[in-house]
Formats: sequence, structure tokens, C-alpha cells
Amino acid sequence: MYVLTADQRDSRAHADLVPTALAVVNRHGTTALTLAPERTAGDELQVAIADPAAVLSIVLELTRTEQWSVGVGVGEVESPLPASVRAARGEAFVNARDAVDRAKKTPTRLAITAPSGGPDAEALLRLLIELRDRRSPEGWEVYDLLAAAHTQREAADLLGISQGAVSLRAKAAGLRAEEAAVPALERVLARLDASESPGGAQEVE
Repeated sequence: MYVLTADQRDSRAHADLVPTALAVVNRHGTTALTLAPERTAGDELQVAIADPAAVLSIVLELTRTEQWSVGVGVGEVESPLPASVRAARGEAFVNARDAVDRAKKTPTRLAITAPSGGPDAEALLRLLIELRDRRSPEGWEVYDLLAAAHTQREAADLLGISQGAVSLRAKAAGLRAEEAAVPALERVLARLDASESPGGAQEVE
């Protein structure tokens, strides 16, 4: 099981962003959410997730804003599961707390704690976040249009630039590198989950 804990950075100096982050989690998590996301403290949220692809999507969107420290904990969760994530317990929750505390001290705002393989997964995901942190606003414009299933030609028309300029922006933004990295990172995260190994915890429906 994956437990994601996110803590808003500099929350005293900014508006409350927890409602927006909860919407992000629900949008990316859909049916993969094992326990619905909740505010667990004044500026913190937590969610239990079954799917590594959903974990990665949520992490990437929250870290994109540079307004969240995100910790991912992996491990077993005590069953039966309660109705609320605030009442849940287990290794994954302990690991998520450790991870978010470490994430607050890193420039990439991300940490992963798992029974095994956590440092490797964390290092690889931090590389992707660093690439995204260097992306220009123009690069993000192209990213968002392509992510919305527009072609490069359509993106060029929408941005009022040439298709060649879109291609140059995509190259500078590292979009192909990210496209290749995402499925690989999903597989790395999947291997962290003890429930996928023989004798591990069984996934809870």
C-alpha cells in the first residue's frame, strides 16, 4: 500500500491550499484511492492509494507548484481498514510521516520511505522533478496542451506560433525524456509495494 502525506510549504504566508490539493488527489486517484484524502492537520493532507501510477501522477502535480512537501510511505496497513484515513494505522503510515519530514528539507520537496528500494526510487523521481523545475512557462504551455491530447500542430495553432517552435519548446522542456521516464518510474514504484511480492499484504478492496 502507498500512503501519501503532503504538507503545505510556508502555509502561514499563503492562502489555504489544502482544498485545491484534495481536488488534485481525487482527480488523479479516481478508483485507485483506498482511503479518501483528508485534511489531517491545519495545512496537511493524507491519502492511501493502491496504484503506483496514481501515486506518481499526484506527486508530479503537487510538486509542480513548489508549494507542497510530499512524502510517500510504502508498506503494510492494518486491517480491517477504518472509514477514515485519519484513523488508519500501519507501516505505510509511519513511513509516510518519515518521508514527508525528510521532504521538507530537500530542494525537490519529495521523499520516499519503503521497506526496501526506497532510496533508488526517491533518487530517480527527484531527477524527474529537477527536470520539471527547470522547465520554462513556455515549456509548460506546450506540456499542458500535449497532455490534453492536442497534436503539435494543434498546439502551434492555439499558441499562435509555428510547429517548429512548438518542437523546439518541447525539446527544451525535456518532454520526451519525461514521457519515457514516467512508465519506468511507475514500474519502480510498483516494485516497492510489499503487497505485490509473494507473502506480502493483500490488497484491500
